[in-house]
Amino acid sequence: MDTTFTNLVGCTAPIQLAGMGPVCSDELCAAVSEAGGLGMITVAATSPDTLEGRLDHIRRLTSRPVGTNFLVPAVDRECLRIAARSVRVVDFFWGDPDPELVSIAHAGGALVSWQVGSVHEARAAEKAGCDFIIAQGIEAGGHIRGTLGLLPVLTHVLDAVGVPVLAAGGVGNGRTFNAVLAAGAAGARCGTRFVAATESGAHPAYVAALVRADADEAVRTSLYNVGCPLCPSTHGVLRSAIEAAQALSGEMAGEMRMGDQVMPVRRFQGVPTPVKAMSGHIEAMCCYAGQSVGDVHGVKPAAAIVRELTGQV
Repeated sequence: MDTTFTNLVGCTAPIQLAGMGPVCSDELCAAVSEAGGLGMITVAATSPDTLEGRLDHIRRLTSRPVGTNFLVPAVDRECLRIAARSVRVVDFFWGDPDPELVSIAHAGGALVSWQVGSVHEARAAEKAGCDFIIAQGIEAGGHIRGTLGLLPVLTHVLDAVGVPVLAAGGVGNGRTFNAVLAAGAAGARCGTRFVAATESGAHPAYVAALVRADADEAVRTSLYNVGCPLCPSTHGVLRSAIEAAQALSGEMAGEMRMGDQVMPVRRFQGVPTPVKAMSGHIEAMCCYAGQSVGDVHGVKPAAAIVRELTGQV
């Protein structure tokens, strides 16, 4: 399936994996790329040595294009330089488009994308030198940048810029994928469906909650703002997670093991999403979900999800 995005990046499927912190394991990133899409990992609270190791591991898993997602409040410039030398795409989110960051990534040989929530941001991203843009609607899960639904923001961004534009928010099945392509998008950025991929780093209890949920159970909230570098902001979260957090008797939801360290996870802590290294009240943690959660009917390999989205079944 050829689009301006696939031709630019070198993919065969116009799908970009959303940056989802530790949910985007090396294995999930590689599996999406092997299936023809653009697999991604998020670089946050990561040392340069650790990033080098992860990228080496991913390269052993796939030789196809991959990308790294950086959250602007936490960009380590040495990690950015390492990524730019090693991946096809360096992606940014949550901050005003910065020509200097784009220049650093380009100097290393990478393409640059920026996820935006408004026409103003889209124009700034193109002016900063980005090679493609992701227009995010409020149907998305996790941190939501703008205030418009996907089709309005996508339409206005397409009218405003000349670079390829991907659609993000609520794209979880073949019909919605084809709809955004028909609206002019060069592809889609998808997250919620891939949380339930076989290769995902998500905690099984989080995945089970997604499978149980209907589309209307993904709600907009600003409650998950504790210890969150991207907050205050609006998030797409499962209603059941909010209710479970409100029902907790104490301020701790559980803990997360990082190597030899055990870190507390507080009630309404905004990052990270529940992963396998966490324990405790998983159902009360930030179980982020977009409105495509109604399309999550079970755990499947990432390749099968890519095929379903693009109609290659």
